[in-house]
Amino acid sequence: MIQRVTVPALFPPPAYAHASVVEAGTKLAFLAGAVPLDAEGEIVGPGDPVQQAEQVIANLREQLAAVGSDLAHVVATDVYVVSSEPSVLSTVWEVVEASGLSTGPHSSTLLGVACLGYTGQLVEITATAVVPEQEGNR
Repeated sequence: MIQRVTVPALFPPPAYAHASVVEAGTKLAFLAGAVPLDAEGEIVGPGDPVQQAEQVIANLREQLAAVGSDLAHVVATDVYVVSSEPSVLSTVWEVVEASGLSTGPHSSTLLGVACLGYTGQLVEITATAVVPEQEGNR
């Protein structure tokens, strides 16, 4: 079970929760950062944070599916964007919202950073997700 908490004493967050609580005994997946690489290892959308964010979300979906989860079961993310401009971070966040990832809403941190691991990389998302029990696997 996932409990998403918005703290009444704090400023209401836009499309994310202040905290996510998961019951003990629940299977969790801690995912490596999803990056904007295609299946051949090439950067998708050079210079374009929106295209890169879309590829990152697509890759994140694949990571989640591989462990038996999906975007709806993500409880926390860190979204890294190479930029010092809040407007660029907001543009990437719009892609996150449009993906359904923030539907939970999950707990998230959006960060502007100086660089990421691959040359030309502008976006990366790390995630923690609940892996729901499958029928017959109880």
